[in-house]
Amino acid sequence: MAGKNIVYFDLETQRSFNDVGGATNKDKMGMSVGVTYSTASAGYRIYGEDEVDELVDELVRADLVVGWNHVEFDYPVLQGYTIYDLPNQTVNLDMMLDLQETLGFRLKLDAAAAGSLGMGKTADGLDALKWWQEHKKTGSPEPLMKIAEYCAFDVKVTKCVHEFGVAQGRIRYHDRGGQLQEAAVSWGDSDQ
Repeated sequence: MAGKNIVYFDLETQRSFNDVGGATNKDKMGMSVGVTYSTASAGYRIYGEDEVDELVDELVRADLVVGWNHVEFDYPVLQGYTIYDLPNQTVNLDMMLDLQETLGFRLKLDAAAAGSLGMGKTADGLDALKWWQEHKKTGSPEPLMKIAEYCAFDVKVTKCVHEFGVAQGRIRYHDRGGQLQEAAVSWGDSDQ
């Protein structure tokens, strides 16, 4: 992976599944904020809805896009803005989908972060939806800044979980009973 531009990615939406008539309409959810971290630039980038084309360009150009459920959630949201077939025109490591193959269930990012790193998320997507509504109602940039901060922290957590998995060859997570478990990962292999 040395020398490759790995782009860690997450986005928040403007609307919930209920607002758009269910999970099959992700392309109608709208992006409020998208955040990337690029290993090539060693920095974060925050994108507003009016910058989606630039975000898509960064994802398509990346040597590897790493996310948590980004292939089945974030990409379908972005499909409402682009003609690119993002899952097929990008190189991806969706850590949640990779772990689902091993574990047989969908693990939350928070569970992997808490077990592997001893840290969790700062909020959840419902908070981001509330902040978006507050921004739309008041026009204040402050709620947008809260969304950006929350999303950037999720990208950081995603990056740290990935780096932990690459270094250790495994991740740790708490199961539903609160017990610490481990799952082997091969995220450092050259094919990803």
